[in-house]
Amino acid sequence: MRGERTSDYDYELPPALIAQEPLPDRAASRLMVVHRTDERIEHCRFGDIIDLIPPGDLLVLNTTRVLKARLLGKRASGAPAEILLLKPVDGDTWEAMVSPGGKLRPGRRVEIASDLSVDILTLTDRRTRLVRLITPLSQLDAIERHGHVPLPPYITRADTPADASRYQTVYAREGGSVAAPTAGLHFSEELLDRLCRRGVRRADVVLHVGAGTFKPVEVDDPASHVMHEESYFVPPTTAAAVADAKKSGKQVWAVGTTSVRALESASDDTGVVRATASAADTRLFIRPPYRFRAVDRMLTNFHLPRSTLLMLVAAFAGYDLTMRAYREAVSRGYRFFSYGDAMVIL
Repeated sequence: MRGERTSDYDYELPPALIAQEPLPDRAASRLMVVHRTDERIEHCRFGDIIDLIPPGDLLVLNTTRVLKARLLGKRASGAPAEILLLKPVDGDTWEAMVSPGGKLRPGRRVEIASDLSVDILTLTDRRTRLVRLITPLSQLDAIERHGHVPLPPYITRADTPADASRYQTVYAREGGSVAAPTAGLHFSEELLDRLCRRGVRRADVVLHVGAGTFKPVEVDDPASHVMHEESYFVPPTTAAAVADAKKSGKQVWAVGTTSVRALESASDDTGVVRATASAADTRLFIRPPYRFRAVDRMLTNFHLPRSTLLMLVAAFAGYDLTMRAYREAVSRGYRFFSYGDAMVIL
């Protein structure tokens, strides 16, 4: 069956279609509408989403906030070094990726600023580092003051002050991600207000996006891929809202693959979404032939070849329809990846 091998998820993408900058207007991007029932593909603008979501349906948003997790500094020799903070471990200790890895062994220090330095503590089983932030400031204040927006590697420019707001959803609240939940970047406050006035309900989840989201599947059998772990939280109000939508015959719309993974991680075999008492961890790898239990509609961006995110989309829309949609997006010049255009799967 096609879609069982990692190589099935390759596609040709001209580099010119990888969006390097956000559009001036968040809601001005293009929107591909994919119909699963009759396999139609339509082409709209993102603002048309207002006409696609009926009153009473439930829109689920991931309210994670991207940290300025990229710290640039110097080693004792004066040579440059980079620390990418992945997640807090305990107090002032973080898990991080470092560069150059061969030079930043345990015991080394990187000077970021006069009031922030980073000590390399240990090497982890995942080849990341445990590091300690040395600062008189609070951890988050130091990161916000001296860190850089961790733009994905396919954006080949340095971050700018504008990225601090544009690589962030307008509803971001809980700091913890090293990448944005990019489907949500298209929503403006005005568009969310219009959806609310239309009668579309809203619920929130949190899933902190890790750097593993950009990691390609490097084995040809996806079942052998070790999924990266991410922290998520589903509050009781959201679990109740999903249950009410299901009972009322309304649809649950997940904004982004991160919202999908949070809801599906929290759902049982009958489709009941259970609230998490506190943050939980998930390694859920959604790929064909996964049976979705909580999510009825999905809004997403266009994803990297051979990625777990593309496999998730194929599980939802069907492999053949997904790959046809991607070929059509390339032929029509859609903008790809984080700052690119969007797709909604009905």
